[in-house]
Amino acid sequence: MKNLGNMLKQAQQMQQRMQEMQARLEALEVEGQSGAGMVRVTLSGKGDLRRVAIDPSLMSADEREVLEDLLVAAHADARQKVEAAMAEEMQKATAGLNLPNLPGGLKLPF
Repeated sequence: MKNLGNMLKQAQQMQQRMQEMQARLEALEVEGQSGAGMVRVTLSGKGDLRRVAIDPSLMSADEREVLEDLLVAAHADARQKVEAAMAEEMQKATAGLNLPNLPGGLKLPF
């Protein structure tokens, strides 16, 4: 029964840490750039698009395709940074918890 009590205590700690992590990620803002900073995209730590900034020199019909490509690249850059921040937050949330090995080599988060 002691093991069950420890497992429940760890589960409660994990739940609290996960809630704290979710709050930190919601408040986090990450900026991705492309075109030497001519296009900037800001995402929340959860990946929600918050802002887009475009250099005025890209606002011509001739630059439309370039602008579209730069927007996609800036979003990909920001998304990569969000994923790195999420992994770091998950590491913090699970630090010190003695989690059992999961079957099949699964790792958290799923």
